[in-house]
Amino acid sequence: MTASSPASQRARVRMKPKSNARAIRHGFPWVYANELVTDRRTRKLAPGALAVLEDEAQTPMGLVTVNPESKIIARMLDRDPQAELNLAWFEARLTRALQMREQLFDAPFYRLVHAEADGLPGIVIDRFGDACVVQPNAAWAEVHIELLTQALVNVTGVGTVLKNAAGRTRSLEGLDDVNMVLHGTAPEAPITVQMNGASYMADLTGGQKTGLYYDQRYNHAFASQLVAPDARVLDVFSHVGGFGLAMLAGGAGSALCVDGSAPALALAEQGAAASGFGDKFSTRQGDAFDILAALAAEGETFDVVICDPPAFAPSKPTLEAGLRAYERIAKLAAPLVKPGGYLGLCSCSHAADLSKFRGASARGIGRAERSPQLIHTGYAGADHPQLPQLAESGYLKAVFFRLD
Repeated sequence: MTASSPASQRARVRMKPKSNARAIRHGFPWVYANELVTDRRTRKLAPGALAVLEDEAQTPMGLVTVNPESKIIARMLDRDPQAELNLAWFEARLTRALQMREQLFDAPFYRLVHAEADGLPGIVIDRFGDACVVQPNAAWAEVHIELLTQALVNVTGVGTVLKNAAGRTRSLEGLDDVNMVLHGTAPEAPITVQMNGASYMADLTGGQKTGLYYDQRYNHAFASQLVAPDARVLDVFSHVGGFGLAMLAGGAGSALCVDGSAPALALAEQGAAASGFGDKFSTRQGDAFDILAALAAEGETFDVVICDPPAFAPSKPTLEAGLRAYERIAKLAAPLVKPGGYLGLCSCSHAADLSKFRGASARGIGRAERSPQLIHTGYAGADHPQLPQLAESGYLKAVFFRLD
């Protein structure tokens, strides 16, 4: 196992004069490359190395992990610059995270660790009963993966720990994309997850991300309140049936799920069957924009339409194009909503804040010549806590409209 180097031997890195050391002291967890003195010693530090962060006056501010290859060159790990990253340190962080989830949920299916907001920068851990899927999205997590895994097993008692190495963030850190089993044995079949009265099938080894998007749990629950017994619902970018299955569990008459992934839709069909409403469930595989246009051409209308696309604006350079895509989705979806029906639009783009996303959605609805009432704004569930100083941790937005 990899333990931290003794505090007395640690490198020291210093913030530049006029950099925003105050923000770090007040809880912001990142130091950008243009804020740090990057001398030869700093540039030679291995990605994921530990160092003591100092302000311009050489006053220690805490223990950080350094990655000279990343724009986020340093991440705060502990306000105590003498902290030791040993098994007990990881166990303490994980125990704190677990206590809140066990209070919130009556079954062990949730996001256990949400990166910076849970004091483990760049680390995401989703729990599926006796299995956990870890996304080590920062170099330091990769360096300490054995300690993290052992602590996770000790604290939760899970029999399986998987590493998911997919995602844009790892490439920004210079990390590989190799998935692996860290502990135990990978499940041979999808795991059934009960949420909001429906059964969801989570493929932990071949699915998207960790296998299931827990972040929409509370938004699924809200959408399920919008359906009447004969309601027709349309769930676009449905993945494994997220909103569609929840609304069927809420009493909808039928649900059509649309997604580009045939394997995801197959899992959605399995979930519908396991939930007992397979006869009310149908799928359509293909490009969501094309299918929305086709449904309109076919004269189809629905009581509730939900669009939950992937991140159209994952970074600031993609913001304007992303907002245009959100506007286009709203314009295509709005005509499919019956008068008096509901349209739910979601964004997981942290670069598009709520105001910008809501504005793009309203423009699209207006371009479709529909009159909206904004009735609800939703966010990620409580197992995805936000670090108030870090806007990126509040990435998910869901806006629900009633359309005349």
